[in-house]
Amino acid sequence: MSGLRPITVITGASAGIGVALARVFARHGHELALVARRADRLQALADEISATGAVKPLVICADLGHPGAARQIREALAAENAEAQYIVNNAGYGLIGLAGERDRDDLLGMIDVNVRALTELSLAFIDSLARNRGGLLNVGSMAGFLPGPGMAVYYASKSYVLSLSEALHSELKGLGVRVSVLCPGPVPTEFAQRAGLAEQLAPGLLTQSAERVAELGYRGLMRGQRVVVPGLLNRLVVFIVPLVPRRLLLHLVGGRQRRRQAARAT
Repeated sequence: MSGLRPITVITGASAGIGVALARVFARHGHELALVARRADRLQALADEISATGAVKPLVICADLGHPGAARQIREALAAENAEAQYIVNNAGYGLIGLAGERDRDDLLGMIDVNVRALTELSLAFIDSLARNRGGLLNVGSMAGFLPGPGMAVYYASKSYVLSLSEALHSELKGLGVRVSVLCPGPVPTEFAQRAGLAEQLAPGLLTQSAERVAELGYRGLMRGQRVVVPGLLNRLVVFIVPLVPRRLLLHLVGGRQRRRQAARAT
C-alpha cells in the first residue's frame, strides 16, 4: 500500500454526464477530483456535493486539449496526499459537418480531447488503479459502433474509444483493474449545442437522461462489465448494427446528419 488516499478522477465534470457521474460516485462514498476547464462550475459542483455530507471534491482546472494533463492531475493529487483509484474519462465533444469542409484545426483539437487525452489518462494511472483495486470508465457513444458521414471524425474517435477500452478490459483484468466503456445514445446535455446539432431531432425512444446513463455506467464499472449501453432499445440497435450492410448504414447515418444540419440552418 502507498499510504495515499484513493480518489476518483472525473474529467469533463462541469456539465452533462460528467456532473451526473460525479453525483453518482459521491453518493456511493467515493472521494472525487473534478477536472474541466470551467473552474466556477467545478467549484459549484464541489460545494453541492460537500453539502450532502460527502468529502468536498478536489477541483482541478485543466484543459485536456493541451498535452500534459496526466502530469497535472497526478501532481494535484500528490499535493493532497492522494492517488487515483478510478479514472473516469468523460471529457469529449463532437462537431457536425463534412470533414473536408470543417476547419482542420477544430477537428484535430477534438481528436486531442476525445482520443489523445483519453489514451494518456487511461494508461498513466494503471499502477495506482491496480494498487487500489479500482478501475477505468471511458465514456464512448453508440456512434462508436457506426460509420459516421457528416460527423466522420467524431464517430471515428468514439470507435477508437470503444476498441481501446475493450482491449484494456482484457489486458488489465489480471491486475485486478476493471475497465468499462459507457456507450450512451442521445442524452439531453450541452453536447448537441457545441456539436452544432438540432437537439429536437434526437429520437425520443433512444434518449436517456444523464442521471440514468451515469447510474448504469457506475453499476457496469463496479460489476466489471466490458461494454455498457444504456437503454433496451439502444442495446437492440447495437446488436442489429453488425447485421446491416455497411453501405446501408453509411446511407442512413449520412442522411440523418444532413437532416440535422438542415434543421440547424432553419
